[in-house]
Formats: sequence, C-alpha cells, structure tokens
Amino acid sequence: MSKIIIENGSVIDGTGKEPLKNSIVVIEDQKITYVGKQEGYAKSGEEAVIDAQGGTILPGLIDSHVHMMMEFSPIADRLATPFSFMYYQAAKYLKTTLHAGITSVRDALGTDLGVKKAIEEGLISGPRLQLSINALTITGGHGDGYTVSGNVVDLLPSNYPGMPSGKCDGVEEVRKKTREMLRAGAEVIKVHATGGVLSATDHPEFTQFSLNELKAIVEEGRFRKNVKVMAHAQGAEGIKNAVKAGIHSIEHGIFLDDEAIEMMLENGTFLVPTLLAPVAVLETAKETGMPDTAVQKSKEVIEQHKASIAKAHQAGVKIAMGTDAGVMKHGTNLRELGLMVDVGMSPMEAIVASTKTAAECLGWEEKVGTIETGKLADVIVVKGNPLEDIYSLATNETVQVVIKNGEIKKNMLIKETIASN
Repeated sequence: MSKIIIENGSVIDGTGKEPLKNSIVVIEDQKITYVGKQEGYAKSGEEAVIDAQGGTILPGLIDSHVHMMMEFSPIADRLATPFSFMYYQAAKYLKTTLHAGITSVRDALGTDLGVKKAIEEGLISGPRLQLSINALTITGGHGDGYTVSGNVVDLLPSNYPGMPSGKCDGVEEVRKKTREMLRAGAEVIKVHATGGVLSATDHPEFTQFSLNELKAIVEEGRFRKNVKVMAHAQGAEGIKNAVKAGIHSIEHGIFLDDEAIEMMLENGTFLVPTLLAPVAVLETAKETGMPDTAVQKSKEVIEQHKASIAKAHQAGVKIAMGTDAGVMKHGTNLRELGLMVDVGMSPMEAIVASTKTAAECLGWEEKVGTIETGKLADVIVVKGNPLEDIYSLATNETVQVVIKNGEIKKNMLIKETIASN
C-alpha cells in the first residue's frame, strides 16, 4: 500500500521547534506529504494506519560516524575469521542499526561500494550510507596496523578490490590516495589528522599530515567531485591544521582549545563528538580484547573529551551526532544522545544534532533530517517523550517503528490497519 498515516502521537520535526501535539504524518510512496493536525487531512479510506499510541514521531536519526563492517574483537578472533565472513556480519550490523532508529549513516572507513549497492537494491536491510571507503593515514600513524611486535594487524582488511589501502606520505601520495578513494566510490574523504586511542604506536595528541598535505586532500575532493573531507582529529594542533586546510568536519575533538573553537566558528566547521567511543572502550575492554594501550589512553582522555565538547557547545559550534559504532556494538548508537545531554546540551539540542544538523553535515539536508512535506519519508516512532527522558532512547525497544524511504522496516506496534471512512 503506497499511503501510510501515523497518528495519535506528538511530532518532533527535527528543526528545534516545539513538538506538535496530537498530530499526524502522512507518507505517500517515498515522500512525506502532510504533517499537522488530523482534522486538516481528509482520509481516503485506503491508507495504512499506524497508531503511535501516544508516543513521539521523529525524523529518522542520523549517525555521522560509524564503521559498518566491524565490531571490535580480539586479535585472535580476527585472525581466525575468513575474509568474506565480515560481509555477513555487516548485514546483521546494518539491520541492527536501522532497527535502532538510525536511517542514515556516514561510514568513516571500511565499507565498500558493494555494501551500499546491496542495500539500495534491497538484498539486505540497512540505513542509507555515505561512504568514505578507507581513511588516509601516515606511516606509523592512527590506522597503520603496525604493532610493537613488528607484525601488521589491521582492524579491517584493506588493499583488496574496492578497498584501497589508505597509507600515504607526502603531498603527491596523498593526492593519489584521495583519487583512489574517489575512484572506489568515496562520497566523503576520511583522513586521520592526529593519532588516536586504539592505535598502538601513536597518541591522540600526535599530529599527522602537514598542512600542505591536508590542503591537497581538500583540493582533490573539491576539484574532482566537490567531495567534503572529515578528519579524525583529537589533538589541538591537528584540529587546527584540519580547519585551516578547509576540512568540513572534526571527528572526536578531544583536545579542543579556545583557538580551535574560534577557528571552527569562523569556518563553519562541524564537530562530531563521538562521546560514546572512549566510554565503550573502557566498558568492553575485557570482552573485546582491547589493547592495554587503548584502555590507558581512554582513561587519560575521557574527562578532557567531555570538557572540550561542552566548551564547543557553549561557544555555538555546529554539532552533529556520531558514535564511532563498530568500536562498540552496533545498535547502541542512541546512548550518544544521553552523553550529549550530560555535557550540557538540552534534549532538544541533542535530537536536532541527530537529525537536522547531522543531515547538513552529510550534505543531505534537502532530502532527510526533518519531518517536512516533500522530504524523503524517514520517520520513526518512539515510546513516550524523549524530551522528558532522553536516556530512554538507549534501549532499542523504545524505538517502536522505523520507516525508511516510505517502507516500514520495523513495527513493534499493533499491525497497521485500514482506515475507515
């Protein structure tokens, strides 16, 4: 049936406006065609009706930083896993993410064009994907799988057809690698501008890539396809280099200082906090075999991370929700909203960061991110009112209905019925 009415709920449309009480959302084919009071819409009698049962109707949420092809696991398990098995695992991760209420994601490395094609052609179920293919990193930097034993153990296989290696040094090499990612289907370029928590041979405050190298990456994206660049950037110097180079979004932002925040404001740079990432490292270290170096670095940075994001929010930096899912279990994404509130954002601000602002960060604001007439029908229904209890979203059972592109992907409510005249 091509028409769906969601009724008996309050609408939080993603724009930051006050909720619309006792309102309906009408979907026809892939688009939203009506949002407002029920008396303002004349039913034809042929619509499928979903009763929100007093819950809240929201735009499909957007996670701006995920890794859909992985969940961190012990090295021994990774070495014992056949290459192709990761695609079958990913099908599960993608469905779990969609059922958590995430209808769009920006993949921050590791997912190739075939996975996106499989979703678009209906072979598997998952959120809408924006791909980076693989991240650019320096020799010995974050993302280089070199270990202190001298062996190389990457988080994900790379340098196979459709997944170029991201290691590059010097302006000419970074240009070529950027071109390789674009050729492989990258819709955003990912670069590691600093060290990180999970890598054994660097630290989050270490700076990677020169300013000229970063500028070359940005130029290649802009000149070839007007593709934006997202930067894993945790140390202050690396963050400032990324902003100077014209990079579109800063991922993590652990050691933001006042100068970096001012630069981000001047340049309109987005910040994707991923507050959940270091929390998850500490929570799951034993279960997943996190290296001791990662645990220690997470302990060192976690309070600084919170303080930096709080300061950026207070200053007015544009914040888009992202989690680093894959470092932790997929489907736990919406814990991030509670963590954002914990550092000073209001529940409504956290929701806007996960909808409207995240869509702007991905460059998809014309089609998703808000419940407005003409937008693609990415809509979810949740129990209760997340403005009163944002932490309830952390439980996937709170998300009752997920609709993507006008198709019902999850429905825990009473099965839709035919409306009567």
